[in-house]
Amino acid sequence: MTLTKHISDLAISQRKYWIEEIRKLSGNFSSDSDRLEKELQAEIQKNGKLALLNHLRLCGDIPESYSHDSSEEKLYSKYTDALLSESYKSMGLKSCVITGRADLADVEAFAQSYSFVADAKAFRLSRTAKNQKDFKVQALDKWKYGKPYAMVVCPIYQLPNTASQIYEQACTRDVCIFTYSHLAVLLSLSSIDGQGRSEQLLYEIFQTVSALNPSKDASSYWLAVNKTMLGFSPHVKEFWKIEKEVAIESIAVAKEEALTFLAGEREKIMRLSHEEAIKALVKVHKIESKISIISSVSYNNILNII
Repeated sequence: MTLTKHISDLAISQRKYWIEEIRKLSGNFSSDSDRLEKELQAEIQKNGKLALLNHLRLCGDIPESYSHDSSEEKLYSKYTDALLSESYKSMGLKSCVITGRADLADVEAFAQSYSFVADAKAFRLSRTAKNQKDFKVQALDKWKYGKPYAMVVCPIYQLPNTASQIYEQACTRDVCIFTYSHLAVLLSLSSIDGQGRSEQLLYEIFQTVSALNPSKDASSYWLAVNKTMLGFSPHVKEFWKIEKEVAIESIAVAKEEALTFLAGEREKIMRLSHEEAIKALVKVHKIESKISIISSVSYNNILNII
């Protein structure tokens, strides 16, 4: 039986375009952020929610071709924040990206009866252990500034699926840990059931997290969030099935992108003339280590906890 392909060649081409666009834009961070956000808005307005879904499904991975702490990497972070803001808007909320201050959340969103701050996370596939501070749960709590809730949206396969302090912190501090996969389900639901229903479901998710007993157990957390979503509308189930398949597809796409780049880098190094220089460069670039880490990434079954 052949599975339906949800991530199209067009979606992959779209990602390649944006990786290069961010690389070209990088220079003046403030003006580049504004240009990026406007270009992204224009693309989504022209091509609709499918274009937004394509972005969400592939945006969780920082390109390996970007240097660490580079202007490209920082601008990529703003790209994911802009996507998050556009997703909330598409669901009928008002939302904006905040720039210029280090003591604020990156995104604010306003529904009819509630509001929250949010942050989008992306990681390199080659990154090893992630610290709890990488998810900014405690920081987001501080950055609410009167708002009752906060949300951090992450690539699903980069989240702990057994136990982690981030889940305990989330329940204690009214910070919802969410994934791009879950957000894609909400976005699809808004197209069928209407924006008001997605807005209502998002509120119920916040309420569910707030009501949980603080625990490091990932299964307890995701069981509660997943059940809230699946019990909300019969349409959620069909979108859930799609995003489970997409989560597996997106890993394959991300691996192909990263491994292709690293293979090219290794070839450049191997073409150098001096053998000792070659070995030293391979070690410095940690090519083999990165390839091993990327190859080991797999789907973590968070969407199966129901």
